[in-house]
Amino acid sequence: MAIQRMDHVSVVVDDLEAAMAFFAELGMELEGRAPIEGTWVDRVAGMDGLRVEIAMMRTPDGHGRVELTKFHHPAAVGPEPGNTTPNLRGLRSIMFAVDDLDDVVARLGSHGAELVGETVTYENVYRLCYVRGPEGIIVALAEQLTGSDGADEPGTV
Repeated sequence: MAIQRMDHVSVVVDDLEAAMAFFAELGMELEGRAPIEGTWVDRVAGMDGLRVEIAMMRTPDGHGRVELTKFHHPAAVGPEPGNTTPNLRGLRSIMFAVDDLDDVVARLGSHGAELVGETVTYENVYRLCYVRGPEGIIVALAEQLTGSDGADEPGTV
């Protein structure tokens, strides 16, 4: 039996509003927002007294989702603040295809995003970059160059 689809990627954040604004600026739409608590979530997560608030962000095509999760109890834990180097264990980045890389980077900059490295061209097929958003979330962006058939899809580096 194979999986049916990838449903969503979950990202734990402390500032839910800032993370929602960042992903909205990227072009994602708020699909729903809800508090989550109760015996069922305690059991599935293996934590007693779990209380979170989630915001489900959806890509414009409706196929991709990012779940932003704010822990109210217990408090979120993680790596040291500022330690968001590319070799940090865990989820490295989320990649999105965009139609205008420079415009997206500029708009995300108004939400505190900054380039991790620099914008590069991959084999005259894609322009690529990584940006660091709220709470160190790293987002990879790829703009397919005009006339490219996309046969050489970028992977993560």
